[in-house]
Formats: sequence, structure tokens, C-alpha cells
Amino acid sequence: MKHLERKQWFAIAVLAVVLLITSLFAVRTVRRAVYWRLHRDEVIRPWMSVPYVAHSYRVPPNVLYEAIGIPLQSHDRRPIRDIAREQNRSVEEVIATLQNAIARERADNPSESQSPSPGRSP
Repeated sequence: MKHLERKQWFAIAVLAVVLLITSLFAVRTVRRAVYWRLHRDEVIRPWMSVPYVAHSYRVPPNVLYEAIGIPLQSHDRRPIRDIAREQNRSVEEVIATLQNAIARERADNPSESQSPSPGRSP
């Protein structure tokens, strides 16, 4: 049996590191895909941010920001509860405003907010 040289061990080590990193990214990608498939149209809660709600309901974030009166440039990631407090509104009022904006957006653009057919990518 032939012994491996130093260069060969180095190549094996590099290959192992590359495979490890690739595996980590693959697991991360699969976990995100599964998470968002299970969290579609989730009930809006005070801890959620506007981008989270927009992703869950498949609507553009700017539609939701505009509905609650936040400038489009800021892309605020604060929870809805903090936004309601700052605007001196109840959380329920802000959530109702977001739900109305989602319903309007889906009525205006029905094909964009629908889920893809099973077995097809978005």
C-alpha cells in the first residue's frame, strides 16, 4: 500500500473543509425553505416586523410600509408593537391596517400573491 505525501494530505484536508462548508450552506438553505413553506399567511402578531409579514403574505414590503405611514427608505425592522407605540395607535389597529393593505394588494395583483403549483418553484 502506498503512503500519502504531504501535498496529498493537504489536498484531502482542503477537500474536507470545502465539503463541510458546502454542507452547512445546503442545510441552511433547506431549513429556510421548509420554514417559509410552513409559515405562509401566518396570523399577524405584535412581535413580527413588517418585512416578516410581507414575506409571509407574499406582498411587497413597500405596500405595508406605505399603509402604516412609514417612509419607504427606512425599511424599519422593529416589531409591530413598537411601531404602534411610536404612532400612538393600538397594536390591533396597526394589524388591521396591515391586513387591509394585504387584502387590497392581493385583490389588485391576484397572480403575484398566489402560491406556486405543487412541484414548481416560485
